[in-house]
Amino acid sequence: MSYKDQFIEIFEREVKREGASKMLDYLKNTDFFKAPASTRFHLAREQGLCEHSLNVYFRLKELVANEKTDWAKNVSDETIAIIALLHDVCKIDMYVVDYRNVKQPDGSWEKVPYYTIDEKMPYGHGEKSVYIVNGFMRLTREEAMCINWHMGGFDDRVKGGSMTIARAYAQYPLAVLLHIADVMASYLDEER
Repeated sequence: MSYKDQFIEIFEREVKREGASKMLDYLKNTDFFKAPASTRFHLAREQGLCEHSLNVYFRLKELVANEKTDWAKNVSDETIAIIALLHDVCKIDMYVVDYRNVKQPDGSWEKVPYYTIDEKMPYGHGEKSVYIVNGFMRLTREEAMCINWHMGGFDDRVKGGSMTIARAYAQYPLAVLLHIADVMASYLDEER
């Protein structure tokens, strides 16, 4: 089963709230299923974004199921699917292919493709994903916090010195698990 088919199957099975079909239609009409996950850090190849979203989903399912506080009883499968599968929709239509000259072993130069960023909506990262998803279906406050803060210490706001993430993680511990699932997928499951 392709990454796209797997994503759609999980999304349609788990996400039932009002607007879900419009959200999925939106994804199908963008580059979400073809886009890379990054320019060079992880899954910097076609379909990387969809594959990464699935990897985060499977990691989050595992983390929630194994959490000592028995979160599996309190966190719905729908919430897990929403926050994991949609955490990086901010990357839709953001990456473009450019070319650079690379010296070959024989001394010749060849133009090779690479991904670069063409940000059309500079709204941030997690907050941009929340904004996009809420345009189609209503997130709960917990879901919005999870998606908003999924970057953890890599978030530009945290790098700037904001301590708001600490308060968010204390109030919404599921956000911590989403961040951990994202890091595990990026560093343990995916090629760099």
